[in-house]
Amino acid sequence: MRKAIICGYYGQGNAGDEALLLAILSRLNNNITPIILSGNPQKTNQDYGVISYSRLQIIKEILKLTKKDLFIWGGGSLIQDITSVKSAIYYLTLMVLAQLKGVKTIAYAQGIGPIKTPLIQWLTKIVLKRCDRISVRDQKSAKLLDKWGIKCLIAPDPVWALPSKITKKIELLPAPRIAINLRSHSSLTITKIETISQVLIKIKEKINANIILIPFQISKDLEVCEKIAQQLKTNYQILTLENAQELKGLFSQIDMLIGMRLHSLIMAGSENCKCFALSYDPKVSNLMREINIKGYDLEKLPTNIDEIVQECLNTYNNPNPISPHQIQKLAEDALKHHQLIDSVIT
Repeated sequence: MRKAIICGYYGQGNAGDEALLLAILSRLNNNITPIILSGNPQKTNQDYGVISYSRLQIIKEILKLTKKDLFIWGGGSLIQDITSVKSAIYYLTLMVLAQLKGVKTIAYAQGIGPIKTPLIQWLTKIVLKRCDRISVRDQKSAKLLDKWGIKCLIAPDPVWALPSKITKKIELLPAPRIAINLRSHSSLTITKIETISQVLIKIKEKINANIILIPFQISKDLEVCEKIAQQLKTNYQILTLENAQELKGLFSQIDMLIGMRLHSLIMAGSENCKCFALSYDPKVSNLMREINIKGYDLEKLPTNIDEIVQECLNTYNNPNPISPHQIQKLAEDALKHHQLIDSVIT
């Protein structure tokens, strides 16, 4: 059988990245054996029933590939140097190794950049020009590649098309339910956590809501959830769901999400849940512009609590700007990423 090595930020407990992996695996041809790069190979194997290797071991597997095999940069913002230059170099190196082996290489549903380092820009251009297929998930990435003279497919994030499941493992507090997703980040200061806590307290009082705190990556989100919970005191619950489809299905039972993470907003939006964004990264700002999500850049979050409360309530009280027709169209268009893989396989 042909093999496909799939590389991404998997096995790190990040629900958004796990959803991207699940989206790929659910659509991959049955005649192809997936091999996954994972931060926790044993867990990835248990969760998906696939072969999985660590960062060092995967290099050995790439060297075993033949020209009939595939190498896929899984979805996400793998090539950016804001978080880590070393990480970008690592993923670029894996792609270079695969290209030297002569296998088919695919950059799948990527968010390219921001890239500030000249070396990373140069390497990225070279690697992408040698890819057999490229797809990106936002207009800004597409414009960057166009500027570089590189052709690509642009389509919505694959998680728009990921089927959801309703879990019976949890008992939700009564509606109305306002969900909050925050993550540890330099832009989310202690002062801003206090501000957001006060905003939630006022929203809770004004509409008699229950607050659902949802960590998408326990290692980076749970501590923030607990700090918020200490301020709320009552009418809240913290929900931790590891299954990406169940997590997505949860949002069908939520009235509004106030979210930081990109995939919290995509999952909520795809389930017709109203969204209010707190952007910490250009990829979140890009999504806000493209589908008309209201919110704030966290760096510019107002200090006036009543102003923020009113903006959130405007989103809660007004019709969802993302119509059911638009949600369906986003899901249908998201499948184009998979068609891109199919075009290389056949």
